[in-house]
This record gives sequence, structure tokens and C-alpha cells, in this order.
Amino acid sequence: MALSGIQIYKYLPKTNCKDCGFPTCLAFAMNLAAGKVDVSACIHLTEQIKTELEVATAPPIRTVVLGNKDNQVSVGGETVLFRHEKTFFNKTGVAVLIADNEPDEAIDGKIERFNHLRYERAGQELRAELVAVQSKTGDPSKYKSLVNKVTTKTDAALILMGSIDMISPIAMGFQNSKALLCSAHADNFDEMVNLAKESGHALAIKGKSPDELNLLAEKAASAGIKDIILDPSSGDISKALEDQITIRRLALAHKAKGLGYPTIVFPYEMANDLMEETILAATIIPKYAGLLVLSDLQGHSLFPLLLQRMNIFTDPQRPMRTDEGVYPFNNPGPESPLLVTTNFSLTYFIVSAEIENSKMPAYLAVVDTEGLSVLTSWAAGKFDGEIVGSMIKKLKIEDQLHKKVIVVPGLVAVIRGELEEELGNQWIVKVGPKEAIHIPAFLKSL
Repeated sequence: MALSGIQIYKYLPKTNCKDCGFPTCLAFAMNLAAGKVDVSACIHLTEQIKTELEVATAPPIRTVVLGNKDNQVSVGGETVLFRHEKTFFNKTGVAVLIADNEPDEAIDGKIERFNHLRYERAGQELRAELVAVQSKTGDPSKYKSLVNKVTTKTDAALILMGSIDMISPIAMGFQNSKALLCSAHADNFDEMVNLAKESGHALAIKGKSPDELNLLAEKAASAGIKDIILDPSSGDISKALEDQITIRRLALAHKAKGLGYPTIVFPYEMANDLMEETILAATIIPKYAGLLVLSDLQGHSLFPLLLQRMNIFTDPQRPMRTDEGVYPFNNPGPESPLLVTTNFSLTYFIVSAEIENSKMPAYLAVVDTEGLSVLTSWAAGKFDGEIVGSMIKKLKIEDQLHKKVIVVPGLVAVIRGELEEELGNQWIVKVGPKEAIHIPAFLKSL
């Protein structure tokens, strides 16, 4: 951020009125400096000061929001070149391409996969968020029909691809959600800028080089277009990487205003098949695609990309967490044992996978240790017999169990006595294996 919290505080009324939702003006200033709140939350600022603060606190990469409240896709808003410096905030938006010259079966298949290829991981839903609807036939009625089908059958944010004659009627009549108009270039620039201004949609700008993109984007911004996506149109992956890194570096390190926007990449244009396309997409997500358009959605291709994206766009200084609670595996019943672990996501996934692999019915109690692993949380005093026992009582899992057997991780066998004291003699406390790989054999021995 250009201003620190203390610098922002000097602009504020200092009345501590709490109208912004924070207890003090200083707290509001600190959150504004961290990008966690908008300037407009303070209703007592003059328009001049509000404008000055908006400019001073805006990230060097503008945040562009597409879609609607049901499926809002935010891209951009980044402030660093490298994730370890701070964090990357707005994850790469993933889109599937659907063209109006494709057979109905292919179109219906892509729509079905868009709706159903969704995954739960660490308390997050992983999915594609956008559909790029492309005009290939030159038939306005066919293109309109395809857009209507996509908007009726999905909650996708839209990318409208085609000539200005094809997308203009759609853009002007489509006001319930912010779409991306793709793309303005040197030959149609004025017409596309006018369409974006009149319709209120975001505008993709296509250029042959970062220099051309910089000039065109500055021109569009001076014409009143705020929401811009940059399309470098690179011919191969090496050029794509070079362009992405150049754009990000010039925007952040050299304050090139025309390049301070998210980018869009089309991996299928550089690939010969879906597998190669997937590899190219995986290469470009970290460096630094804002939007990614895939030719198709297939589970074996999409899931690894979504998982990679999730890992990149999380705060490296905060461990990933699983929600506290009791999770059933392999249809457990009242005679099934209850295993205990922490809510560090990696620990949870390893332990839960081994329980599933055992084919033995069991429950897994996940204790909120603020995302710390078993030994680390025990050393920090966040995973002991009293804490585990209190959670078991709070969740009332004993009401579901006749044979009350609870298993603690072998690495923290020391908490067994304290847990027995906390739960009482109606529970049998056992010490499990030290390594998760031994859980299947241990469960079978029970």
C-alpha cells in the first residue's frame, strides 16, 4: 500500500463514531491499509478526501469483479511479485470455452461438467467459475441462444467472445451480471470502448506486446473504462511466461499504470491436446494469470489445477485448516471407535485417507488447534487431554456411541491420563500408532 495505517489515520475525522464497523478510527485506518475494508465504509469523509484515499490505497494491480452476488469472481488486487513476500489474494478465475458451432451434445456436456465438477477441500469448494461463450458461426440468433442456455443452466460469470456486432446486443441486454467483453484491439478499439462504457461490462484489451497493451489500456482508462483485463495474446508458453512476468514486474516495480490490471490467458491456443493444455495452465497459474480459459473441463485435468490454485492463493503465513467437528468414515455405527487429530489440513487429509483405506468404520474428531500439527499443537498447549475432552463433550458424540473407545495419536500418548480424567470411566482411551500409515492395521486389530 502507498500509505501506512498511521498516514491514513491523519485523514480521518478521529471521532471514533464506530459507523464504519470498527471501534476506533485508528482500527479502521489499519484495516484500510491492509486492504481489508473499503474507503467508502467511513461515511464522514469529504468526497475530495475519499478520492485521495482511494487513489493512495489502491493496489497497483486493480481488482476487477465479474459475475454477480451468487458467483462473484474477483481477480487482480495483487501487491507483490512473490507469494512469500506477503500473499496472493484473488485466485485465478477458471473458465471453459463453449462455441456456438459446437454440436448440442458437446455444449450440453460442457455445461453439465461445469455444474458438477466441484470438490470440497479444506473447507473450500473448488470449481470453475466462468464460461467463455464464443461466436464462431456469425449467426446472431445462434449466439444469443447459446448465451441464453449458459445463463439459464449455470451460475457462470460470462466472457463474451466475438465480433462487436455479435456481442453488442448481448452486452446491452445483459445487465444482471458483469461480463467480460473480449477483446478490444487496435482495429476495433473505439467501438469496444464505447460498448463497455454503455453496457457497464469489463473490457479485455488485446495487444501484441506489453508496450502496446500499456498504451491501449491507458487510452481506455482515460476514456472512463475502469475494469480492464489485459490479453497479451502470446503465441507459445515461453512467450506467455515472459509477457506475464514483464507485465506484473512493470506494474509493481515500475508503476506502469496501463499494465496495472489482471490478465487473461488461453492455454488451448498453445496446446495440441487437453493434457498439454493442462500442463501449460499449471505453468501459467503461478505466473500470473488472472483468468484462464480452458477448451474443456475434465475431472482428471481440472482437479489438479484447482488444487494447485488453492495452494498458491492461500496465505503462506497461515496454516490451512479443516473445520472442527466429527467426521464419519466407512458408515460407522454405535460400536465404532473415535479417533482424534488436529485441524491442520495436511494432517487431516493423511489421517482420513488412511481411515478410508482401512475399510473399517470409524469416526474422526478434529480439534481446532488453529491449524497446527499434532506435535506442534501439543507443544503450544493447544492439544492436550483437557482440550480434547472438552471438545468431545461439546460435540456430544458420546450420545451416538455404545462402545465409547477414543484413540489419541501415538506421538502424544502423554495426554492419555489427562483425557481419561476429563472424560470419565465410561470412555476407554487407547493410544494409536505414531505414523498414519499404520492406522489401517491398528483399526483392524480393534
